[in-house]
Amino acid sequence: MDGTVLVADDDRTIRTVLTQALTRAGCKVHATSSLTTLMRWVGEGKGDVVISDVVMPDGNGLEMLPKIAEERPGLPVIVISAQNTIMTAIQAAEAEAYDYLPKPFDLPDLMKRTGRALEQKRRVVSDPRSDEDERPDELPLVGRTPVMQSLYRLVARVMNTDLPVIVSGESGTGKSLIAKAIHDFSDRRTLPFVTVTGADLHDLEGPARVLARVKGGTLLFDEVAGIEDEVQARIVRMIDAPGDHVPRFLATSQGDLAQAMEQGKLRQDLYYRLCGATIQVPSLRERVDDIPLLTEHFLARAEQDGASKRYLSEEAEALIRAYSWPGNVRQLENAVRRLGLTSRADEITRIEVETVLGSQPEVEPVLGGGDSEKLSASIARHLRRYFDLHGNMLPPPGLYGRILREMETPLIEIALEATGGNQAKCADLLGINRNTLRKKITDLDIQVTRRRKLM
Repeated sequence: MDGTVLVADDDRTIRTVLTQALTRAGCKVHATSSLTTLMRWVGEGKGDVVISDVVMPDGNGLEMLPKIAEERPGLPVIVISAQNTIMTAIQAAEAEAYDYLPKPFDLPDLMKRTGRALEQKRRVVSDPRSDEDERPDELPLVGRTPVMQSLYRLVARVMNTDLPVIVSGESGTGKSLIAKAIHDFSDRRTLPFVTVTGADLHDLEGPARVLARVKGGTLLFDEVAGIEDEVQARIVRMIDAPGDHVPRFLATSQGDLAQAMEQGKLRQDLYYRLCGATIQVPSLRERVDDIPLLTEHFLARAEQDGASKRYLSEEAEALIRAYSWPGNVRQLENAVRRLGLTSRADEITRIEVETVLGSQPEVEPVLGGGDSEKLSASIARHLRRYFDLHGNMLPPPGLYGRILREMETPLIEIALEATGGNQAKCADLLGINRNTLRKKITDLDIQVTRRRKLM
């Protein structure tokens, strides 16, 4: 790499790591813990790329982006932030940041993006929007895992287009929240957001009534594959002739709509009118590391609603992480709220969690391939979505090791949970040597607790 990189971060360790890595790669680096200094450097014409944190002692890095664009049009800015929320990703996208990475970031990935920024010298549009006052501080979407960060970035890319969007995912994953987020952070946010089902369109006047309600805002068809064929035909005609005020069309689905079309459950003409972009919302099983964060969020919300302050014991948290959550985030929220109300002390115990989970309904997850879907097909589906989320770019190097690690960790954790933490039984269950298992537990930083086995 050849060029000068300006680094602004109040964490000395991060400044040191980035300075050393970029210098080794052939760049000149100016690093500071002050946005004031960064802006002075920008004003002096220094730097070919900026890497900036969001929360700084003397200001907000995102608020500097319009000033940088005005001072130096075309100067790429890569935003890094520990505030790993959808709001941060969307604000970075709207402020025309060249790229956004959540902390902790993958250093090789950041280096690759920095090199690309130096090469492309992306042209930055210098009329960023500033009408943020009407926006909520955050959306009820919580997650720091890579799969959620990819989801946030995809939402940020599609929100201000007119493309129809299909939001798919299992029941309870938050599909309607994603659809509402696309509307709330779009140019149509001051217009109505209307959700309709097949029942709303059952009579001949239904489409006209719906279009009158939406008034050019956003129209969401809920579980579109479950709507009967005659009503689907009305939706096609509605999309083709929406009247004077054309709304944006979104749809949700628990299953794969392409497969539903092949099975005759969804009209082909409707599918092709709705599939401008597809957002796959991950199940809770795909984002296990978000479970403690979600649990804290729900307990805090219950406390705001007047419940007593509660927190999970280590064993209780381990059990909640190990549970399959077939009902996804919605099931987790209901369980946590019940725990907050029924717990006898401030600390929620493992036994209390077992009691609540024991009464949870056995909801079967809805997958694109149904219950008969093979593991290899499921993995292939998720890998294709992972590649799709990177658009024209390839994922960061080291994909083989990362994928194996992501599969290996939950396999060992669940096997340990099933055998009550008995490593000899776990090794026998997995069919590997006990010493190999111990090494993997150490290398993968897996916590082992001996307890009564669950299965």
